[in-house]
Amino acid sequence: MSDLAAQVTAALGRSVLPSVIARGGAVRVVGADTHGVVTLEVAGSPGAVFPLASRIEAAIRAAVPRVTAVRLVAPGTGPSGSAAGPADSPAEAGLAAAARQLLDAEVNPAIAAHRGRVTVTGADQGWIRIRLEGGCQGCSLAEVTIRQGIEPLLRTRLPAVTGLIDTTDHEAGTDPFFSPEKR
Repeated sequence: MSDLAAQVTAALGRSVLPSVIARGGAVRVVGADTHGVVTLEVAGSPGAVFPLASRIEAAIRAAVPRVTAVRLVAPGTGPSGSAAGPADSPAEAGLAAAARQLLDAEVNPAIAAHRGRVTVTGADQGWIRIRLEGGCQGCSLAEVTIRQGIEPLLRTRLPAVTGLIDTTDHEAGTDPFFSPEKR
């Protein structure tokens, strides 16, 4: 195991691993490249890890500054990506573009009333990575909007979508529509 992988493994054990295990999941480091990209294999319930993806990456990057990105993969796919091809494959790029188009046409006009916007940052193995901006960043109802509104819409209209990963840094939100104090 490389030095970087060992540092990330230690950081996981100190910070997010107990939460993931408590939610029925497992996470382990399967690779770290020379550019600081760390690949984590996730197992168990997808709901145990993927909704925490942005927090996992933030915790790892805070603990190990050499890390430039964190990739989550399913068991058996290894550090290079999915069994069908790398994360930036044409199929994944097409899925991200289709999700982007659907969000721009149907979701963004609705959440614009709350000064918000959702953008697609990529796709990997059917998981669409999104970022919430404006009034949605830091909103206390963001998770509800994602899980009960955006995710079901995308999964219904785009059968290749497995789910959503929220990559938003909600702590950095400066003007959330519903602040945590309004709960």
